[in-house]
Amino acid sequence: MKFDDFLHTINDFGRYQKLRYIFICLTYMLPPIMVYTWSFTAAKPTFRCRLSENDIEFNSNSSFLFNQSQPDETYCTANMKISVKECQRCYRKTISDRGTAQIQACKDFVFDRTYYQYTLVEEWLMVCDRTIYRSIVQNIFFVGYMVGSIFFGILADKYGRRPIMSVCIVLMVLTGFVCSFFPQKQVFGFWPITELVGPKNKFLTAISVKYFFAIGQLVLVAFAYFIREWRRLSWALSIFTTPFIFFHFILPESARWMMSKRHYIKAEKLLRHIAITNKRPFDKQAFEQLKNEQEKSTLDQSHHMGILGLFQTKIMFIISMNLFFQWFVQNLVFYGVSQNTGSWGFNPYLSFTMSALVEILSCIVLHPLLNRVGRKLPYFIAAICFAVITLIIIPIQNIIIKNSEKQRILTFILNVLLKFFAAGSYNIIYIYANELFPTRIRNTGMGVCSMIARIGAIVGTTSNDMLSRVWINLPSVLYGILSLIAALSVLILPETLNKNLPQTIEDTEQMGLVCIPIFGTKRESKMEEEQCNKKEHICLQKTNALKSTSEADQNSNQIIKEK
Repeated sequence: MKFDDFLHTINDFGRYQKLRYIFICLTYMLPPIMVYTWSFTAAKPTFRCRLSENDIEFNSNSSFLFNQSQPDETYCTANMKISVKECQRCYRKTISDRGTAQIQACKDFVFDRTYYQYTLVEEWLMVCDRTIYRSIVQNIFFVGYMVGSIFFGILADKYGRRPIMSVCIVLMVLTGFVCSFFPQKQVFGFWPITELVGPKNKFLTAISVKYFFAIGQLVLVAFAYFIREWRRLSWALSIFTTPFIFFHFILPESARWMMSKRHYIKAEKLLRHIAITNKRPFDKQAFEQLKNEQEKSTLDQSHHMGILGLFQTKIMFIISMNLFFQWFVQNLVFYGVSQNTGSWGFNPYLSFTMSALVEILSCIVLHPLLNRVGRKLPYFIAAICFAVITLIIIPIQNIIIKNSEKQRILTFILNVLLKFFAAGSYNIIYIYANELFPTRIRNTGMGVCSMIARIGAIVGTTSNDMLSRVWINLPSVLYGILSLIAALSVLILPETLNKNLPQTIEDTEQMGLVCIPIFGTKRESKMEEEQCNKKEHICLQKTNALKSTSEADQNSNQIIKEK
């Protein structure tokens, strides 16, 4: 008996699971707060060169003098490798004692305080040539995200989900307070929701939790709107996350994990409690069968495969490399768009709120669509639409009057559409990859995808900071080209709707690829056949040995009787 089969006997999505699921969903509000806090604490306000020590107001009478001190467009185009706008706000024209004009880099700046009172960018002057430092700090965050996912994932497999989740929340709260004094932060991993429910409800819980990820963004923007100084904002968010520490006493350990670690007494106690809460009988005989099945699975090490299993056959190699690329692109696109709401042309708090609401809308549309149309077609449409919109933005920037109300509105609408399709493809690829990797290497495959995804997030963040200095639309063009390639590449992969999850590499191969026919290469089945033949040979040897022993005993008894 499988664990899911036994879970069904005590109701795999009853009152017990639903109550705990609510608390788990609440914890999903924390990751977006940690990820997107940077959008406000390190927001880049509009700025210009400081002309004198008394020049402290952005919209002061000195703006006229500033315009006079700007390098002209011709000079910037001929001598600078950055955009004209970046050139004119990062360099100033001065007149020497001899009356000759000189162009010098600005060393101090005045920031617009319309939306932000004080940010990390202003404190460290992370603008112009120092923009790289803003990217470095954010990239360190995503490197920590990647390392933390691997490190805490290993610890969770070894010591259990519950204690590791609690430790991560405590670390997150503590580092949040530390961030109020020193600009550094951590991020925690995710609670495995699907281990509480049966296979029938796994898709429902995986999609539903995305709503809380977006709700976490709404919580963040509410804090950021009322607290516009980055240190006090970090302090307030840390206080908000403190009560989540007590979830340790509410959420149980994963019964599935306890069974995998052969903690049968603890697992039985928890499963009995679930059965009582769900008002279902506890089948002791079925639980014993589950134990026996787990013992056999533990003793049989032949199903454990390493990372090489992802590249064992030609079809598996193509699927794995394709999914790695898809995860890289979607994380690059998603975080690149999500962390750039400040450039949408409107109030940054309104833009960020719209971004979160659009993400919720994307989940609402995906929820029924994926179970009716499938995974492949919606993903392709989302990725191709994203690519097309990035190309539409360019003529809008050039044809419509610059900085006009019409341009701002159209740009805002297109940015909303970009976020809608980016969120859609981002959410689909997680479900799609989970259904393409066979069971034997699913965790390994998803782990590698997660690592590559963080690299995509790093590239996206760096692109926003650095490429936009060269040309404001360059990051969007990069995202569009990569999204187009991803959309075309996904056409190779098979559809997974209404198909059983592949258990072996051979099962995945049987799904086939659009461009490669199945040649009947059954490497996996041959290996299994050889193993079975080997086991049968061993069993036959043992049987013959027992027969020989039995015959010898009979002969001895016969001799004794004759004597």
